[in-house]
Amino acid sequence: MATAHTAAEGVGRQPRVRPTQRERSDATVEDLLTAARALFASTGYAATSLDAVCERAGVTKGALYHHFAGKKQLFSAVYTREQERLATTITGAYRAAAADPWQAVFEGCRAYLEASLDPEVQRITLFDAPGALGWEAMRDLGVNCRELTHKGIARAIRKGAIPDRPADPLTSMLYGGLSESAMAVVRAPDPQAALDEVLTDLRRLFDALAAGS
Repeated sequence: MATAHTAAEGVGRQPRVRPTQRERSDATVEDLLTAARALFASTGYAATSLDAVCERAGVTKGALYHHFAGKKQLFSAVYTREQERLATTITGAYRAAAADPWQAVFEGCRAYLEASLDPEVQRITLFDAPGALGWEAMRDLGVNCRELTHKGIARAIRKGAIPDRPADPLTSMLYGGLSESAMAVVRAPDPQAALDEVLTDLRRLFDALAAGS
């Protein structure tokens, strides 16, 4: 029988809440993605085994297969996250210069190219993704970044920052050119120097488009 003293001790205590099945499942996925990202970034897609991912995440192989069909699907999820992080970086750079719609697009492009200097980003998104996923899947998974480019260009047109034109063709040329430029930068003997050269020519291109050339 509880005494007045023990009853008083229990006042204000919150009952221990056990994680739900959904919360446990989400935590497992998070552990797997974190472990996989670290290994893909350090050793590469080909050299990363699912056993190593499970060991690093502290989960069983069965738990991994419960959430992912295999290594390709796991890598696809990691790549998607990288694209989401990149989209956040681009958005931040764009918003910082949003008062000038065309300059804001340039700053978003700069942020995209600068992110390619990160060795871990290079390994996952530029070196390994083409072979692991294929260009079509990469394009589909990178739709957020392309959409950000389209929105920025469309806004610059609406605001009169660049002459009126259809936004889709310019989006395709700019986004495709940036993707190719990022690959060229990371493969250059001096990536920083290559980036500086790309940004110089990108500035000229933006200025020419703004002038209606």
